[in-house]
Amino acid sequence: MPMSLKIDVVSDIACPWCIIGLRGLEEALDRTRDLIAADIHFQPFELNPTMAREGENMAEHIQRKYSRTPEQSQDVRAMIRERAAEVGFTINGGPDSRIYNTFDAHRLLHWAGVEGGGRQQALKHALFEAYFTEQRNVAEHDVLLDAVAKAGLDRAAAADILASDRYAGEVRDAEHHWQRRGINSVPAVIVNDRWLISGGQPPDAFEQALRGIAAELATA
Repeated sequence: MPMSLKIDVVSDIACPWCIIGLRGLEEALDRTRDLIAADIHFQPFELNPTMAREGENMAEHIQRKYSRTPEQSQDVRAMIRERAAEVGFTINGGPDSRIYNTFDAHRLLHWAGVEGGGRQQALKHALFEAYFTEQRNVAEHDVLLDAVAKAGLDRAAAADILASDRYAGEVRDAEHHWQRRGINSVPAVIVNDRWLISGGQPPDAFEQALRGIAAELATA
């Protein structure tokens, strides 16, 4: 019987390395499905918590935040697109691409986690696709509701949540919890509240780490 592992994935849908890491983790779990049964929980992290609803031009934001030249930023974006393509995900974008606020998306992800049945993971993927592949504004409620429907969740229930401040406190509490535990960059994958796998690792790296954890637990 496969060994059950609790896996917390701390990430933001505005983070390209987070979808790269998630796809790498999922492929590694598929390779190890005879050994490991994963119980995945997505935890909130905001790269840009003060970002306005209308967002900001991505190139200008990255240049200011990381002091990169336009040429450096272009090279990094090309490398990220290649890494995403290697794990089967399409990142589109151009000079007009924008970065958006993701707090409401995290509120819906919390709700999807309460709903259970794999819906949180499905919504996470739908949101990544809306943000990076479709280049949509995930601060807009209609965009979020389209992702909810794509994930098989109740659109009307999600609309009620967005019209309120429901789950805002839970999201803030979770963000502070992981910050207090030392998580200040994402993606961060925490296994059984003990082991940390950092960064957008390729499938081989995740597989090696998961097999090592399983072996250690089996001999404990």
